[in-house]
Amino acid sequence: ALGDSLTFGTGTAAEAAYPARLAELTGWKLVNAGVPGNTSAQARERLPPLLAEHAPKLVLLSIGGNDFLRQVPEGETRANIAAMLDEIRTAGAQPVLIAVPRPAVMAALLRSLDDHPLYEALAEERRVPLYAAGWAKVLSDPALKSDQIHANAAGYERFARELHTFLREAGIAPR
Repeated sequence: ALGDSLTFGTGTAAEAAYPARLAELTGWKLVNAGVPGNTSAQARERLPPLLAEHAPKLVLLSIGGNDFLRQVPEGETRANIAAMLDEIRTAGAQPVLIAVPRPAVMAALLRSLDDHPLYEALAEERRVPLYAAGWAKVLSDPALKSDQIHANAAGYERFARELHTFLREAGIAPR
């Protein structure tokens, strides 16, 4: 699981982060490669050694939120994510792209976050499974958040369970 603070599990204990919860649900050995504050460029730099060290069969990629918050040009974010998807596939792993909500102060206040459109476009272009709306749903519900931008233990649990359902329906996780 490659990503930023949402993958790392900021706002809760390590064993409550979504990769740990998903590992329990699937029986898989999951590596939590979430680093708080990481941008897509930083995750892209970390990817080759992670692929070499772990030789994964599956990579869950959830990155881009810090790019949006720091106003990194969308083209750069898109190029970094596209390159990571290609590199994951070249390494022999199945990439799964996880959409991140677009930043919107009013949407957060109104509890109606939605995914940034670049994820759907990239998933279609690169022909990879897209787990859409997972973070948007969790982070739109104040009861599932530890702060303005992170989930709490219940939020990560819900995210992991719904991601597991998606992976089963996509034929990636066993039923």
